Amino acid sequence: MAKQLTIFVENRPGRLQSIAENLRVNNIDIRAFTIQDRGDYGLLRLIVDKPNEAYLAMADVGCACALKDVLAVSVPDQPGNFHKLTAALAASGINVLDAYGFVLQPHKTGICCVEVDRPQMTKAEEVVRQAGFAVLADEELYGL
Repeated sequence: MAKQLTIFVENRPGRLQSIAENLRVNNIDIRAFTIQDRGDYGLLRLIVDKPNEAYLAMADVGCACALKDVLAVSVPDQPGNFHKLTAALAASGINVLDAYGFVLQPHKTGICCVEVDRPQMTKAEEVVRQAGFAVLADEELYGL
């Protein structure tokens, strides 16, 4: 199962730079990220090539962080496929807690990282596959 690193970041100039520097020094490659503003702090969500090492590197410098399981779904970049994915999950009663995506060029393959309630993760993976989408293994995602 793919892992997402979530880091709680104080919302002030230079804080992202110090996190990025720590990852660079530890030779950790960022594959995808998203930032959400929460006022005085933000949430930095990362897909990295070495999530366990990244977690330890961030914890060692006092960052509050967590590793979470996510489904990394390969979605052909065509109109309607996001709807097909979300409709399959909804029809099975699976709630999406968090999601973000990106498109790999030139293959036009979308990658959708989806977080669901932990007890529903296995069911969600099965539903996604039955809907015709591939779920990437962790090493496939980290190697993109």
